Amino acid sequence: MSGDLSLDINIKEPRWDQSTFMGRAQHFFFVTDPRNILKSSETLEDARITVEKYRLGVVKPGLTEDELWRAKYIYDSAFHPDTGEKMVVVGRMSAQVPMNMTITGCMLTFYRTTPAVVFWQWVNQSFNAVVNYSNRSGDAALTTNQLAAAYISATTGAVVTALGLKSLAKRLPAVMSRFVPFFAVAAANCINIPFMRQRELKYGIPVTDEEGNRLGESVTAAKSGIIQVVVSRIGMAVPAMAIPPVIMNALEKKAFMKRFPVLNAPVQVGLVGLCLVFATPLCCALFPQKSSMAVSSLETDLQERILHSSPHTTTVFFNKGL
Repeated sequence: MSGDLSLDINIKEPRWDQSTFMGRAQHFFFVTDPRNILKSSETLEDARITVEKYRLGVVKPGLTEDELWRAKYIYDSAFHPDTGEKMVVVGRMSAQVPMNMTITGCMLTFYRTTPAVVFWQWVNQSFNAVVNYSNRSGDAALTTNQLAAAYISATTGAVVTALGLKSLAKRLPAVMSRFVPFFAVAAANCINIPFMRQRELKYGIPVTDEEGNRLGESVTAAKSGIIQVVVSRIGMAVPAMAIPPVIMNALEKKAFMKRFPVLNAPVQVGLVGLCLVFATPLCCALFPQKSSMAVSSLETDLQERILHSSPHTTTVFFNKGL
């Protein structure tokens, strides 16, 4: 060992208590910080080396605890927790706010024509497909054919849902048509996330004991993780897609907005961004990232294997994904 920093700091876990909502919220405010996408490749690589060496018991000379935690959060913002691979920029959780504020703002602005609805739903679900794949649980990758099939199924389902809701909205008050993008996104999340993570539903995700020892793969755990992610994603969309339409409906009646209609899109994007800055980390924090499940709730064959290999284990843990 080199340096003076203690090796007792557990950087496998977040800095804050993940058994509480506030602890998880603090964690995700750092993970989803949009400034992290501006980090250079050199900064990301330096953070990776610092974290991986510390895990091996090697401390960089002069490294402080705050610098170690900063490196960990930079590392977590760009590298997959199970595979260790660097995620594409738009797939990282730190890209959620800038990407979603742009796409969602445009969805809420350009909702009146069918071509616009189709285009922006396609853009949104293409982005979501990248995010869902990048933040999947487990370490088994989809094949190119599986990925293509999942993407086509998810985006087609989302676009069809949006068009169906748009058609229904014609019979409702005008203000209700503004909420079509939200209901379409909510429904599409229920389609997109399971499709992009279908391999997990077929083969399961890794489950471990409290010390991180891998015990097997569970489809039941995968289902639980995906449901939690769907709920979180819909929760993220509620403030960003429900509050701005109400505000814009009032603003568009004002003289200055009628005089400068070009302001519609940037104002809408700004409002969405303001909502997402808080909604993204708070909704990610609804459920622990390291979820748990009783062994008795797992598949029967996996229960038997765990009983044989680790008889004292009563609870297993798994990464639910994001």
